Amino acid sequence: MFFFTEKIILLIGNKSVSFDAMVKYFIKKYNIPTKKDMDSLNKRLDHIEYLILNHFGQAEEKAPEKKKAGNAVKTRQNNMSASDIVYNVIKSFKKKGVGFAEIQDRTNFEEKKLRNIIFRLNDIGRIERKKRGIYIAA
Repeated sequence: MFFFTEKIILLIGNKSVSFDAMVKYFIKKYNIPTKKDMDSLNKRLDHIEYLILNHFGQAEEKAPEKKKAGNAVKTRQNNMSASDIVYNVIKSFKKKGVGFAEIQDRTNFEEKKLRNIIFRLNDIGRIERKKRGIYIAA
């Protein structure tokens, strides 16, 4: 394989066009992926693969988190989703409702995860907000 360090000038009519310009023109015209495009695509595929592995629980195991004292609900108990676990905790309090802190104590979920689950459950109508920070099953 030969490598050229000098630009090759092609004469087209009265115009001179560099070899690099011609290559770039053909790459764009025929939509040929470049190394940069392929690297970007590989990076996105790696990210998708990582998400899939995490979703199905086949990713590398994380260090176990410290458990809080009290009646902790085990995650994925009886193949229940995190949303189902939170819903069951809220449902167990019937009409009086339950606060955010109590839900967090019983589930051991991080604050961000728990807020997202509560938002989703409220959005789909499985729970209602009795007042700020108090939730009841719908």
